[in-house]
Amino acid sequence: MDQPNQLLAPMKNTQHREVGGVQVDVVAAGTARVKRIIYPVGFRWSAHMQPVVGTALCMHAHVGFLAQGSISIRYADGFVEEFVAPQAVAIEPGHDGWVVGEGPAVLIEFDFEGNTVERLGLPTVHGKA
Repeated sequence: MDQPNQLLAPMKNTQHREVGGVQVDVVAAGTARVKRIIYPVGFRWSAHMQPVVGTALCMHAHVGFLAQGSISIRYADGFVEEFVAPQAVAIEPGHDGWVVGEGPAVLIEFDFEGNTVERLGLPTVHGKA
């Protein structure tokens, strides 16, 4: 008998929302937030979120732990990075991203709303290419 995937189970005491097909559960943690983000199979930021937010690329930083699945990130400078669970993730602003493979990607993310880049000392522009 298969066990249910607890990473996808409903969470208690969170703010839950769905945006562009992505499920987001958020909990306040002091001055930060802890989020569980479930990106569905076939998700691509430029196809599913760009029409919602209206920017050419995702301008949020993402820092956390990829607990399930695989994602690829392409920055404006053309650099492509792939993350495969289990793996720590630090993604700078200015990227497109998509789920790779046949299962959803689950990211446990830590942020400071609009101050994540500054508070975590991340670059504001990608520079790895």
